[in-house]
Amino acid sequence: MAAAVAISIDRLSTLAAVERQRLLRRAGTMPGHVLPAVREIVRGVRERGDEALLEYTHRFDGVHLERLEVGPDEYEDAIRAVEPGVLSALQVAMDNIQTFHEAQLQPQPVVETRPGVRVWREWRPIDRVGVYVPGGGAVYPSSVLMNAVPARVAGCPQIIACSPPNEYGQIPPETLAAASMAGVTRFFKLGGAQAVAAMAYGTQTVPQCLKLYGAGSIWVTAAKLEVFGDADIDAPAGPSEILIVADETPDPSMLAADLLAQSEHGPDSASVLVTTSVELGEAVAAEVGRQLQELPLRERTAEALRKYGRILLVDTLHEAVEFANEYAPEHLEVATEEPESLLPLIRNAGSIFLGTHAPVASGDYATGANHVLPTGGAAKTFGPLSVESFGRWVQVQSVSREGLMGLREALVALAEAEGLDGHARSVDMRFER
Repeated sequence: MAAAVAISIDRLSTLAAVERQRLLRRAGTMPGHVLPAVREIVRGVRERGDEALLEYTHRFDGVHLERLEVGPDEYEDAIRAVEPGVLSALQVAMDNIQTFHEAQLQPQPVVETRPGVRVWREWRPIDRVGVYVPGGGAVYPSSVLMNAVPARVAGCPQIIACSPPNEYGQIPPETLAAASMAGVTRFFKLGGAQAVAAMAYGTQTVPQCLKLYGAGSIWVTAAKLEVFGDADIDAPAGPSEILIVADETPDPSMLAADLLAQSEHGPDSASVLVTTSVELGEAVAAEVGRQLQELPLRERTAEALRKYGRILLVDTLHEAVEFANEYAPEHLEVATEEPESLLPLIRNAGSIFLGTHAPVASGDYATGANHVLPTGGAAKTFGPLSVESFGRWVQVQSVSREGLMGLREALVALAEAEGLDGHARSVDMRFER
C-alpha cells in the first residue's frame, strides 16, 4: 500500500486553486522564524569577532577549535587521504566547469556611436569573495568547485571559503582537495550564521568579503539576508527542486529515480512530474513507491514527496510547459521524444536538462554547467551562478574634440531642458578656450 500513496496523481485542470498555489509556493526561501536568533549571532560576531566564532562553533558544532583556519598541513593530509578515483572525478568535473565558464567572458567590442565617440565595457573582478560550503556531517566537494572555479576564472584575487567542521574539528578531505584544486585562497572551519557574519564583517582572523556565495541551511540563508547591504549576496537559496515535463516515451523507472534523487535532499525538497500520459504517470508513481523502499534516506524522502511531490496530468505538452513556466523550477527536465522543440517555449527555469539521458545529477557534478541555481520560483528573475556573478562590467567612453563637437548641440539642449546650466557650461567651455 505504501507504494501506491508515495506520490499523488492529479489532473492539473481540476486541481483545487489552493492546492495549486501550495505547489507553486513550495517551501519558499524566506526563513523568518529563525531571523531573531540569527540577528543575535550576527551581532555577536560583529562585536566580539574570533571570540564569538569559537564560542558558536563549540555551541553549534560541538567542537573546541584551537585554530579557525585550515593549515597547509591539513591540505596535504587531505589530498593524500582522498581516493585516486575521487581525485580523478574532481579533476574531470573541474575541467568541464572551467571550460564552460571560460566561454562566458568574451571580449567586448568597441562601439563608435558617431565619429570620434567610442564606448565599450571592461571586465573587473570583485577583489575578495566569500564562499559558503555546506558540511558538518555531509561532504560537498562539488559545491566548492561550482563556486570557486567561476571565481578564479573571473579573476578574483582572493577566494575565502567557510565550511562547518565535523565532530573532530576537521573539514572532509574531499572538500579540502576540491578547494586546493579550485584555487581557494583561505579556508576556515566555520559553519552556519556565524560563518556568514564572519565573511560579511571580518574578524581578527577572517578577512572581510565584498560578496557572499553558496547555499546552506536555513540559518545560512537567513544570515545572508541579514547581512545584505553590508555585503552583497548571490541570491537566497531554498530547498532543492525538480520539475519534469514528459510525454509517453520515457522509461518510468528513470523518471521515478530523478524525482526521488531530488526529494532525498531534505523534507522540504520539491519533485513534480507533468505528463500527457496517464499510463506513464501511474507507472512512475508505482516506481517511486518501489524505489523509495530501497533508499537509505527514505523517511525524509517520503516526507518531501508527501508535502511537495506531485504527478500532474495534462492534455498537451504546451500545457505542461506553461505550468513549468509558472512554477519556474530550479531544475527542469524535458523527457520527451523531441525535447529541443520545446526549448523555445521555456521562459523560466534555472537549469534545463534535455532528453532522457540528462538527469539532474549530471549537471550537479560534471557537465560543466553550474549547479548553484535559483529556487522557490526565483528563476523568473534570477539565473544560475556564473562568471559574471564574481565581477562586473565597467563602462568606458573615449571622446575626441571632433566627437564632442558633434554632440555639443544635443548635450547643451538636454542640459538646459533639465535646468542644469552647469552641465551645458561644462560642454561649451571646451570650445571657448
